[in-house]
Amino acid sequence: MGSSFRFALFLLIVFIGVASCTEISHDGRAITIDGQRKILISGSIHYPRSSTEMWPDLIKKAKEGGLDAVETYVFWNAHEPLRRQYDFTGNLDLIRFIKTIQSEGLYAVLRIGPYVCAEWNYGGFPVWLHNMPGIELRTANTVFMNEMQNFTTLIVDMVKKEKLFASQGGPIILSQIENEYGNVMSSYGAAGKAYVDWCANMANSLDIGVPWLMCQQDDAPEPMINTCNGWYCDSFTPNNPNSPKMWTENWTGWFKNWGGKDPHRTAEDLAFSVARFFQFGGTFQNYYMYHGGTNFGRTAGGPYISTSYDYDAPIDEFGNLNQPKWGHLKQLHHVLKSMEMTLTHGNVSNMDIGNGVSATIYATNETASCFFGNINTTSDATIHFQGTEYNIPAWSVSILPDCKNEVYNTAKVNTQTSVMVKKRNEAESEPSVLKWVWRPETTDDTIQLGKGSLTASQLVDQKVSNDVSDYLWYMTSVNLKDDDPIWSDDMSIRVNGTGQILHAYVNGEYIGSEWATYGVYNYVFEKKVKMNRGKNQITLLSATVGLQNYGADFDLTASGIPGPVVLIGRKDDESIIKDLSSHKWSYKVGLHGLDNVLYSTDSRYASKWQADNLPINRRMTWYKTTFKAPLGTDPVVLNLQGMGKGLAWVNGQSIGRYWPSFIAEEDGCSNEACDYRGAYQNNKCVSNCGQPTQIWYHVPRSFIPEDVNTLVLFEEFGGNPSLVNFQTVAAGTVCGNAYESNNMELSCQGRPISAIRFASFGDPQGTCGSFEKGSCEGRNNAMSIVQNACLGKESCSIQASEDVFGSTNCNDISKRLVVEAVC
Repeated sequence: MGSSFRFALFLLIVFIGVASCTEISHDGRAITIDGQRKILISGSIHYPRSSTEMWPDLIKKAKEGGLDAVETYVFWNAHEPLRRQYDFTGNLDLIRFIKTIQSEGLYAVLRIGPYVCAEWNYGGFPVWLHNMPGIELRTANTVFMNEMQNFTTLIVDMVKKEKLFASQGGPIILSQIENEYGNVMSSYGAAGKAYVDWCANMANSLDIGVPWLMCQQDDAPEPMINTCNGWYCDSFTPNNPNSPKMWTENWTGWFKNWGGKDPHRTAEDLAFSVARFFQFGGTFQNYYMYHGGTNFGRTAGGPYISTSYDYDAPIDEFGNLNQPKWGHLKQLHHVLKSMEMTLTHGNVSNMDIGNGVSATIYATNETASCFFGNINTTSDATIHFQGTEYNIPAWSVSILPDCKNEVYNTAKVNTQTSVMVKKRNEAESEPSVLKWVWRPETTDDTIQLGKGSLTASQLVDQKVSNDVSDYLWYMTSVNLKDDDPIWSDDMSIRVNGTGQILHAYVNGEYIGSEWATYGVYNYVFEKKVKMNRGKNQITLLSATVGLQNYGADFDLTASGIPGPVVLIGRKDDESIIKDLSSHKWSYKVGLHGLDNVLYSTDSRYASKWQADNLPINRRMTWYKTTFKAPLGTDPVVLNLQGMGKGLAWVNGQSIGRYWPSFIAEEDGCSNEACDYRGAYQNNKCVSNCGQPTQIWYHVPRSFIPEDVNTLVLFEEFGGNPSLVNFQTVAAGTVCGNAYESNNMELSCQGRPISAIRFASFGDPQGTCGSFEKGSCEGRNNAMSIVQNACLGKESCSIQASEDVFGSTNCNDISKRLVVEAVC
């Protein structure tokens, strides 16, 4: 910040009386905020992936978890769905979100991008960009850069107007331009480098008074700060020696795709990655995600990213604490912050002890703090330091704030595990039986008649519709005569698809569907057909499941039906092909039911629903029912087991795409507890093999304010709504764990502890839900002690010590207290 700017701002403060600005600077060791050198711990929470009523609770829990800041992307396609038409209402109210962060006393990190990736539709770009003449995205292209600058400036000006940058006294201490461009820049050649330089100059020209970040950008132009994203960033070094070591995305788990398994990352490994980062000079670390949330509406990208974006984050999709991850990290944050002065001012010395064991000492004239790390994946280590022996478990870091007493070890979890359960809707007398009405999706004009709203003598990419709907009809006709070379009793149609969903109809008859799996971008659909002499109507319905969101030239990935589309006639061992790709094609965007807003309670077509002869397993069908809001305040989930694929709305609010019929892959899961030791990747520690990818769909309570509410489903494949029901999510079982001399804390998160199933102080074995006593046990009755301390209470705390539970004969065995309680 220049001296003239500071002087001008000083005069503004004196004469107008506005809040003083926050001065931010940085060097290779720390970020300095108002003269205080800091290490910063942040977590990503995306405002569109939760409802506004959730924001205060999520941010409060983030603060309680030890975060200094909340990080979010800004979603261009959500805010500018049509060119120069903006939306900042509801859960798109970016300013309200930042002010909610500010109200909790936290900093904010604003990742404007405006390319965000984020497993978000089209990477956050509005699809109308793709259709602008002469445009090339994410490169030195004037058309694109003008649009990008317009949106970025819009966001900056909005934030400045509300005085939300730290330089104005607000909470935003960092901002980001572009996102992970260094991963793909080489594909754009010299224009890619020119684009990065332009991004830096454009961002600097906006004069926001706080530093700009460029993640995954090894050649970030000064004063941009390049940062790291990944599972581990302890070995990352910024390209500028005067830049602090920053980690913008520490992946707390992974996203889930349709057909994919549920990914999990252990609390031990995540804590290990954080401790290693700060052991080796880290300054700023952000969890991606701290709360993942839900891909409401059509926001999920991919293609084939699921509606749930839980990400195995410390706060789960529904807003509950994901224990033990949240609590284990909270304890780590507390220890790190207690060492902040030493970490940011101390002299650093590293010792390589051998066999993957290291020690790092931060020392000032007043104090010293130590990290002891062991990256061996199987063997524990014993080290001697200043006359004391320390045992460091494999794949762990021990932290000693005074270089004498171990206060925290990443592999020793001293916090509870919460097992969340679904509970029936007590507001309904018969919650499993909802009364349904239905109506078919009108398709005669497309399937029978081939009527569209525009025509072209070619197959078009589905993005020409600006992605206003998942659905695009492709329709053409072909006349066949007896003397046509293709005419045969053995005919078929062949369609080259993009990997997303295709439904095919010939002469009004459904002939089949095709779709691929995640990561597959094309397939060939082929079915035998019975053609007529004369005119034949061919109708193909393309249904997207999110547009590509990542990769070099991701925006050019085909969607819809790229073709060719051919008819094949076979006779006398010969195949004759008629290519229809250049025929006259008619196109219609969307569905009649969507056009008529059948999901809205105010739809003028509400009288046409039928109560009789409720169909099941019927394609292209609308279903509607009413339900009572579940009692209490626990998060609400919709169970869509039995349905095929489609869209769901509650009181007109979209809760996203559903696809319970897509079964997760069969292989890769294990019944054994996940071993946290060794490098993590997203196929390690997975669950849900062979089960529906997702049957539970989050319904924020703000969506169901009424006593009686409406649920509307559009079923694309065919399903059975009789199994659909609403339930709530709450802690069912909680398992406390504390190593000797630590406190074991239990909480049922608002409910009383109703029973104690297991209690042992010694060396108990097993995992939550299957504990058993080990070879040694405290002399006092652990079950009685825990019952007296915890039963009937919402939370309780007991010290894991022989003073409480009596002496043991464990000798050199590490002792701990384990409790399993029922909420």
